[in-house]
Amino acid sequence: MVEPLGNHYVVARPVYSEKLFNEEHEKLHRYHKTFWDHLKLYFRCSPQRVKKVALGLFPIASWLPVYRFREWILSDIVSGINTGLVAVLQGLAFALLVNVPPGYGLYAAFFPVLVYFIFGTSRHISVGPFPVLSLMVGGTVVRLVPDDSTGNGTSIDISAINEERVMVAASVTFLSGIFQLLLGILQFGFIVIYLSQSLISGFTTAAAVHVVVSQLKFMLQLSVPGYNKPLGIIYTLKSIFSQITDTNITDLVTSLIVLLIVFVVKEMNDRYKAKLPAPIPIELLVVRFKLFLLLFQVPVAPDVGVLQKCIDDSISIAIVGFAVAFSVAKVYSIKYDYSLDANQELIAFGLGNIVGGSFKGFASSTALSRSGVQESTGGKTQIAGIISAAIVLIVILAIGFLLAPLQKSVLASLALGNLKGMLMQFKEVGILWRQDKYDCVIWVVTFLAAIFLGLDIGLAIAVAFQLLTVVIRSQIPRCSILANVGRSNIYRNRKDYKDNYEPEGVKIFKCASPIFFANADFFREKLITAVGFNPQRILRKRNKALRKVRKMLKNGELRVTPKGLICTANHTLESDEELDHNIEELDQPTSMTDLPIQINWGADLPPSITVPRVDIHSIILDFSSVSFLDFSAMRVLQKTLKEFVRINIDIYIAAAHGLLEKLERCAFFDEEIKPSMFFLTIHDAVLHILLKKDIDSSPELKLPEVTLHNGLRSRECMVRFSSLLVALQL
Repeated sequence: MVEPLGNHYVVARPVYSEKLFNEEHEKLHRYHKTFWDHLKLYFRCSPQRVKKVALGLFPIASWLPVYRFREWILSDIVSGINTGLVAVLQGLAFALLVNVPPGYGLYAAFFPVLVYFIFGTSRHISVGPFPVLSLMVGGTVVRLVPDDSTGNGTSIDISAINEERVMVAASVTFLSGIFQLLLGILQFGFIVIYLSQSLISGFTTAAAVHVVVSQLKFMLQLSVPGYNKPLGIIYTLKSIFSQITDTNITDLVTSLIVLLIVFVVKEMNDRYKAKLPAPIPIELLVVRFKLFLLLFQVPVAPDVGVLQKCIDDSISIAIVGFAVAFSVAKVYSIKYDYSLDANQELIAFGLGNIVGGSFKGFASSTALSRSGVQESTGGKTQIAGIISAAIVLIVILAIGFLLAPLQKSVLASLALGNLKGMLMQFKEVGILWRQDKYDCVIWVVTFLAAIFLGLDIGLAIAVAFQLLTVVIRSQIPRCSILANVGRSNIYRNRKDYKDNYEPEGVKIFKCASPIFFANADFFREKLITAVGFNPQRILRKRNKALRKVRKMLKNGELRVTPKGLICTANHTLESDEELDHNIEELDQPTSMTDLPIQINWGADLPPSITVPRVDIHSIILDFSSVSFLDFSAMRVLQKTLKEFVRINIDIYIAAAHGLLEKLERCAFFDEEIKPSMFFLTIHDAVLHILLKKDIDSSPELKLPEVTLHNGLRSRECMVRFSSLLVALQL
């Protein structure tokens, strides 16, 4: 019963062990679903499930009917036009990174957007070519179709090389889409749970730096090859600086002017966004276009021979493309508070790459700068994306003849101007260092690995390092000795509070982590350090002492008196080696049944017998933070508990909710380790220990087991009464 008294409360209840609590409150034995039960449930068909699957597969059916037309349409139109113009320019430029004719970049900027509009779950990312992904595809293209593959360099040969390269790029894209689609169907989207916020921030910042470096050659108008390998960014910068004297000054000045204008207008949009009806479409005002007139071509099947040669490349492209896209989408979903479906994202990008590859496009993901344009110019939904696709379509089919020669330096400036948000994530390093040093190290390692080793290898290293930090943190858990604070039922680390109380002879030990094979030995060592002695060593010392006692009694060197054992002769000291034979017997419980007296290990022993004294009689293990135990940990725990029990130390485990049933199934209990050692809370265990100590010291308190008229046993009544007295004494 709980009685509130102002801002205090008074609780009157019995001291509960887990077993007594379950008996009194009739714990239900629930049926736990097996793997096959979950499998049957997953494949069960019902109208509700069909509707749920359909809405999950076609997210457009969820958000389009609730679209706020009057509030959002103007912003989406402005955003779509800006994004579409940038998408046209980037599609052309990124095609050069793939080593295919520029016009094919428009296909990569068009078809995936249509697919993502139907199947995607992010409202803000702009789907299409991404420079680092384009470099990865370009590396495969150059490897399979080198420049000198067909001889003398005539226009016919160049045309054949370009056609072959287009087919390779399309085939790689198609295969990477297949991999993404399969991963989505097989529900492998759970891998995104290994992408923490600090990892995503470091990864996207590194990707932004890669984009900056990839655009430098366009700003400077230098001929720099793509380096799709570890340390590729270093080789790229080396190539740029080796040609720096060949910089086109006109393009550089134009780039810097455009970059300055973009930064200033972006800052104005951010500062005055509450007063502006719509963000200023700076991209629309500064861009001058020209591109090649292209008409749609008939979809083609991928080259089977190419597919066999680029499986590894396709897997890397699929994973990096998804990781980049989901990382950017996650940034915006957190900013605007909506959820993403990782499996559906895999399906959307997979289908987008399959369709794009069929129309001779190359791999798509999301460009950081283009997504920045779509978000910063007011885009609310993927309506902006479909409008940007319409702009690309108009360029492809209608107005190619109106476009003047394209200045790639202007495109590079626009791309860099929209990376401000991603690059500003550098500020998070200092914040993370103050908040959580592990997360800060993850950010730095992710950034450096992605910068110097490439996004594919860098991502793998980042995830591996992040998992390593989890292993380290769980392998070396925080352990502490608890004490009662404020003379109540609250127990905290005794080092953190001055007003604390530790019951005499009782140690309360807490492990703030699951216990499993990797940290089980660490848990044992910390527990031994906390209590101040090794129970196995004490047990062996006691068994050795009993051997000596038996031998001395047999030889008449000891005499039993009312005051204990008295040595009657000088006993010759024996070496430890002589007493260490049959070491297994030394680890067995001490037995004094054959002795004429029970030895009190806490009292004075004969001079020739030395055994370390143990000052504690009870240990409470706080398992409130132990969410699971694996089989290896159970064996270590069982062995450790038995060692303490065998030297007459009572062990109690508190707050191990949910572990008792598993321990019973795993045959954890025996004659020495019993379920009765499990208590509901630390305070229950402490009260039980104090009450037991009072009863042991005053045998007259022991009551017969009789049942009263209200169904309560007399011992239980005594427990209730004594619990309140002990609580007041605390």
